[in-house]
Amino acid sequence: MNISSHTEPFIDHAGHVRSGEELDTARLSDYLQQRIPELRGELVIEQFPAGFSNLTYLLRAGDVELVLRRPPIGAKIKTAHDMSREYRILSHLHPVYKQAPRPILFCEDESVLGIPFYVMERVRGLILRARPPAGIKLLPEVLRQLSRSFVQTQIELHSFDYKAAGLSDLGHATGYVSRQIEGWTKRYYNARTGEVASVERVAKWLQDNQPASSTRASLIHNDYKYDNIILDPSDLSRVLAVLDWEMATIGDPFMDLGTTLGYWVDRDDPEEWQQFGFGLTTLPGSLTRTEVLEHYERLSGREMGSPVFYYAYGLMKIAVIVQQIYFRYRQGVTSDRRFARLGELVKACGNLAERAITRGRIYNLG
Repeated sequence: MNISSHTEPFIDHAGHVRSGEELDTARLSDYLQQRIPELRGELVIEQFPAGFSNLTYLLRAGDVELVLRRPPIGAKIKTAHDMSREYRILSHLHPVYKQAPRPILFCEDESVLGIPFYVMERVRGLILRARPPAGIKLLPEVLRQLSRSFVQTQIELHSFDYKAAGLSDLGHATGYVSRQIEGWTKRYYNARTGEVASVERVAKWLQDNQPASSTRASLIHNDYKYDNIILDPSDLSRVLAVLDWEMATIGDPFMDLGTTLGYWVDRDDPEEWQQFGFGLTTLPGSLTRTEVLEHYERLSGREMGSPVFYYAYGLMKIAVIVQQIYFRYRQGVTSDRRFARLGELVKACGNLAERAITRGRIYNLG
């Protein structure tokens, strides 16, 4: 895609590689240039600064730009950071699903970087994080259309023929809900750094209040949120790519939507929750959580039925993901100072989920 000069400043850019997360430039350059003919000249490595999970780097040599993904430092959660699995998903998706970036190569030879990694194309576009790029105007009508396109893209993913794409063995839909509750609860207790009573109560409530699984299994992303999509900077309602497929599987689409709702912050949510800024969904024009759900149900023709359960599950899952990262930080495995306050975020997730459960709704939780 060609980016015009007036939208170039809004493209997501990489910067300096964080201390302790450097790559062996010489070894990587030799490996890649033997396998990617168009990659010629000095290899420059930068790192995309956001994200708490897999590490993402920008590789540049001449006019060629690629993206490298590798597991986080010290991670031992194989299924959550399996590079070969993520590469395989993209390999099957890209030919038939336009928003999946093109994967280029997978390396399991740990003599190159010490870990498995894969390389994919770089999709140049805008990623909306907690703060928009300077100079961009997020007008209410723009955010309204973006919200709707965001939901539409998720519905398209849930409607995707994963069997025809050769991804039938990616997961098992039967018993998906109960496996997720059991699995995330176990992961939480394995990564505890202290008692967070609200999270533990929510985990018990989820176990005791499971709805029946959806009657239709779907390919689900499992981490679908604003900073995992790339937008056309000249038309923010156009989704160019969906990123971070590490947790994608076959399962209940409402569990996927529940995770998305967990990341979606309303303007009247408690300040304890809003301070972490998962995105820009509190700005005027954005759909509310309830409107996201209603838009999904209207376009998909499917009714969720138990929104509080799925929303509380999304918050519980976010809490566990964050707790796992915080655990690695407390263990001294990673020194990334961004992780120092993650314990507060875990508590905020549990507290908000309890509010939703107590009030029996996913709105007006402030």
